[in-house]
Amino acid sequence: VKTKFPTARIKRIMQADEEVGKVAQQTPIAVGKALELFMVALVTKSAEVARQKNSKRVSAQMLKQVVESDDQWDFLRDIVGKI
Repeated sequence: VKTKFPTARIKRIMQADEEVGKVAQQTPIAVGKALELFMVALVTKSAEVARQKNSKRVSAQMLKQVVESDDQWDFLRDIVGKI
């Protein structure tokens, strides 16, 4: 499985947490793929909002609108609340 995010960096980030012990070889790959799918979904929804507003760019406000309009992204509401 090939991901667009560097698995070595993901592994380092995971191991920076003291509660995380050894990490299986496939774990950073799975996390990288999950991150990739997460980003694709968020950017796709934001692009739809941009198209509806006849904009060629996705703004922070559009990302905020996506996060606030869908319960799937509720864990990001605290972060986008600062925008």
